[in-house]
Amino acid sequence: MKKDDGNLLAIGISLGLIFGLLMDNLAIGLCIGVALGASGAFATRNKKKDKE
Repeated sequence: MKKDDGNLLAIGISLGLIFGLLMDNLAIGLCIGVALGASGAFATRNKKKDKE
């Protein structure tokens, strides 16, 4: 089984920071990015477990 290397979390944080820069609120953008990245990583991990 391949170990998750956290790519989705990094992508989520990056998108959240971009959103935060555009809306002039980095703290909220970072929180949104972490939430989206973590939920995406959790969803893909569960999808992979269902296939096995």
